[in-house]
Amino acid sequence: MQYIVLDMEWNQPWPGSAAARRPLPSPLRGEIIQIGAVRVTEDQKVLDEFSVLVRPKYFRRLNSRVGKLTGIKESRLQSEGISFPQAIARFRAWCAEPSIFLTWGFDDVNVMRENLEIHSMNAEWTAAWYNAQMIFNAQTDGSSNQKSLQKAMEIMNIRSTRPAHDALGDAFHTALICSKLDLKKGINQYGSALRQHEDGTNSDEIPGCLQRRVYRDYKEKSDAVSAMEGSENLCPVCGAQMRMASRWYRQQSGRMSARVECPEHGNMVLRLRWIQLEEYNRLIRTVYEGDSEAAAAFEALTEKERPTRRRRRGKRGGTSRKKTPEPAGS
Repeated sequence: MQYIVLDMEWNQPWPGSAAARRPLPSPLRGEIIQIGAVRVTEDQKVLDEFSVLVRPKYFRRLNSRVGKLTGIKESRLQSEGISFPQAIARFRAWCAEPSIFLTWGFDDVNVMRENLEIHSMNAEWTAAWYNAQMIFNAQTDGSSNQKSLQKAMEIMNIRSTRPAHDALGDAFHTALICSKLDLKKGINQYGSALRQHEDGTNSDEIPGCLQRRVYRDYKEKSDAVSAMEGSENLCPVCGAQMRMASRWYRQQSGRMSARVECPEHGNMVLRLRWIQLEEYNRLIRTVYEGDSEAAAAFEALTEKERPTRRRRRGKRGGTSRKKTPEPAGS
């Protein structure tokens, strides 16, 4: 079994443009305009390369930002690009045998499958696909943070020799990283690494974290929050029922924080993060010590949201100055 390290560039219409408003046969977040791939053998030797330009069918006008980022010109796509079905036929012929596909990130395979669907093409051959970032994290620092390709190259002491944001260049650099990983072990343990990434349980936590739990059995956010305020609001130290000691303070990315109190162990900070997914919803519950960095950040948040009272201008001592009425007839 060989590994195919794959990267793609895709075009997107400007929001509000005619192309963006045009109804399509199926969802398409981006139309592929370049495919780059590098073959890696089972014993992880980097071999030959594949690259092709694709002439867009649905988003025909090249987004200027995409052109600036990739260096691809619309005239080049029209003169050198081939249709997407032709490009996929060439790519699969180059692969020549069943392959395990590796990409740097989650987006590429989803965009590939959307492009296959809109062209009514079979996508079963993309089933053996893995995000190399997950394998890299599991075998380096163990975090769940998605690192850029450039950052990963620095960690692996790999010198950049190809242009960035070029499908073949990025595929080549990703292949060099993959050649230094234990791919067989990474793929065998991929399910566990993916679950830890989704739950955030392998990320570097702020000091003072007492407990972190993940819940998947709540259909509605309101039900989950009610449970976290009641039956699930238990002290991570002694298991006693805690009470809500403040209201919820909302933050970015579905996060919310509140102060809670244990009768035995005092104040703590409770953080919730609600993540809504197609297959299930996920709630991450984290409890921090009352004197932790997270608690200090919570206090700063409450101060920021606390309304300030406007002081009335007047004489010294804070009293307001009253205008003396003019005598009648003056």
